[in-house]
Amino acid sequence: MERRRSYPDVLAGGLFVVIGGAFVVGSLGYELGTPLRMGPGYFPLLVGVIVVALGLAIVVKGLVAGEVITFGSVPWRAVAAIVAALLFFGLTVEGLGFVPASAVTALLTALASSRVRPLRAVLIAGALTVAATLIFVVGLQLRIPVRGPWLGG
Repeated sequence: MERRRSYPDVLAGGLFVVIGGAFVVGSLGYELGTPLRMGPGYFPLLVGVIVVALGLAIVVKGLVAGEVITFGSVPWRAVAAIVAALLFFGLTVEGLGFVPASAVTALLTALASSRVRPLRAVLIAGALTVAATLIFVVGLQLRIPVRGPWLGG
């Protein structure tokens, strides 16, 4: 019986271990408290330990019961559109405001797929913008201007 190794699973699991380990190390700088009186470092420590455990499970699965995965061509249009959308949002959210920056970002990411038509992309962008505004501005009350100074806000 030949054992196959899934290197993508091993790499993904390793990334989980690194990220979870960073949470664990970061949480140690805060007071942990006890399970009944949790301190500010308790929850990040708990999340970090869970992420590390999941990462180790993924690594073991990749080493023991991996499967051969063939990669197709890289969808460069999607990669470029998503990177451009993230850069656009990061560079313009303070100037344009949350709603316009979110709308353009959502539109760019929706257009990343060659299967999405322009009208559908606009509908997706509108729905995501409304949802994000309700969640972050209304629900979580983040102090992000809805309309920024570039638009007279």
